[in-house]
Amino acid sequence: MSTRQKRVLVVDDSETLRRLVSLSLRFLEECEVVEASNAYEALRLLKEQSFDLAIVDIYMPEISGLQLLGIIKSDPNLRSIPVIILTTARGEEDRRRGMELGADRYLTKPFKPRALVEVVRELLESKASSEKEEKSESDE
Repeated sequence: MSTRQKRVLVVDDSETLRRLVSLSLRFLEECEVVEASNAYEALRLLKEQSFDLAIVDIYMPEISGLQLLGIIKSDPNLRSIPVIILTTARGEEDRRRGMELGADRYLTKPFKPRALVEVVRELLESKASSEKEEKSESDE
């Protein structure tokens, strides 16, 4: 990955889970984790700041994680941000809907920190490679 610190947005109404995800990602020294307690806060942060990845819960008040995912993937300025759904929803319908809306991965709680770190690392590396290819194509 590049030397620039990668920014990860964690969106969950549970402070405990946000902290657990943040602690899990501390093993990725190149990551800065920013937390949002709801979709409104997440959207504000996404508009004001740059993020390399988002980790979103499905079940949140007012705007669900699936609705937030739909907003992110329909916005030309945000759609390139990889999104991981991290949720207690284990049903196939929720998984299918999340993937249809553009989730890059769908993980269920409880999760293994090592598995989350690997998925985050993989998506960040993939995004960095895509950006590098796009830059080299635009330079030609």
